[in-house]
Amino acid sequence: MTTQVTHAASQPVPRGPLPHVLSGSRATGWWAMVLVILNEAVIFAALLTSYFYVRLNLPAWPPDAMKRPELVIPLINTALLVGSSFVMQWAQGGIRRGRQRRLRLGLIVALILAGTFLALQVYEYGRSEFGPQTNAYGSLFFTITGIHGLHVLVMMLISAVVLVRALLGHFTAERHLAVENAVLYWHFVDVVWLFILASVYLSPYL
Repeated sequence: MTTQVTHAASQPVPRGPLPHVLSGSRATGWWAMVLVILNEAVIFAALLTSYFYVRLNLPAWPPDAMKRPELVIPLINTALLVGSSFVMQWAQGGIRRGRQRRLRLGLIVALILAGTFLALQVYEYGRSEFGPQTNAYGSLFFTITGIHGLHVLVMMLISAVVLVRALLGHFTAERHLAVENAVLYWHFVDVVWLFILASVYLSPYL
């Protein structure tokens, strides 16, 4: 009797096949991107906290009779980034339906919009009447917007790699985790810009 029980217990338990393709919150790669975003969100939170700490401890902001930041270029850049987020979401919706052409087109358009954002930011820096060494305001302004600009460049590089893979036909309706991660990071960078717009560009007018 004992021998029979032992023999039965030693038999392998039949299991279903392991999933080969995971996406969304089921994939470890997706959670890795979420952790990256959380870490970078802490960085921007610290930068914006420093900005308001310095501002609240000075009688005038911007200091030294400086002009308030111009809003034309930042508002255009906001439209570019917000528009690019919608385009990226549209591209992701396309590959979820197996439409590779829609994915490729969306990635190309989004990259053009983000590239225009960076070009306008460089133009804004070039015509600025102050620099990062002028005072605390200048230092914070260029640090916050510059680090964000670096993140825009990183999200473009990530999406450019995804675009190359899309052109090679690597993605399908069932397998497109890299697209999801690129879109997630893109949305994060764009949302951060909205906080920067409100803090660095709009708050001096309040």
